[in-house]
Parts: sequence; structure tokens; C-alpha cells
Amino acid sequence: MGRGDFDEDTAADHLSVLTGRLVDEVAEAMAGDPVGLEPDEYDGVAVPCNLELLHLLGTRGYVGVTLPSGDTVREWKKRYLAVWDEAIDGLAPTPDFRARRRETLVRTFDQLAALADSRA
Repeated sequence: MGRGDFDEDTAADHLSVLTGRLVDEVAEAMAGDPVGLEPDEYDGVAVPCNLELLHLLGTRGYVGVTLPSGDTVREWKKRYLAVWDEAIDGLAPTPDFRARRRETLVRTFDQLAALADSRA
């Protein structure tokens, strides 16, 4: 038992449940109807948010953080970006927004994949 909020077994169990839920939500979204991943749909927004949260928690070095494999994240990236690329122009974004948002999405997937690979 330590002084920090995440320095004990119960906290590690809690983080495992919490991050496991985030991973499960992304996996479910990726396995579902691709329409749900479009940029203006709930999962199209929630998936990158969940990946960013997983990355943030994973970089803290807390025991109990559950991450998907890097290969899984790379497969999710392919599927997600294929849907995003197909749907984004229908929302009439500016070219600058389209380019910058896509860069952010690529970075979000890549940073989590790299972290997962480093922990394997």
C-alpha cells in the first residue's frame, strides 16, 4: 500500500476494470456496423476519445492498466480510417480541418499502438 491514489491492489483492480471497459467499447464499435464509426456518429467520436484515455492512463505506469495489443490497434486504425476517409467529405469540412483532424486520428492510433508494443 502506497501513498498515491493508484498504489494499491484495489486501485489496480479498478484500473483494470475501467481500462478493460474502454477496450471493450472500442472492440465492440469496430466489430459493429461501419456507419457507427462515421465522423458524425457517437462511436466515430467516442473511439478516438477512448484510445486517448487508454494512452494517457498507460503512460502513467500504473499497475492494472489493460491495453489492447499493438497489432489490434493497427487493425482498428485501418478500419476506422477507411470509414472516416469515406464519410468525412460528406460533412463538407474545410481542407485544413480534414487534414489536421486526420493527422490527429493517425497519431491517436499510432501512439497507443507504440505504447502497447513497448509493454508487450
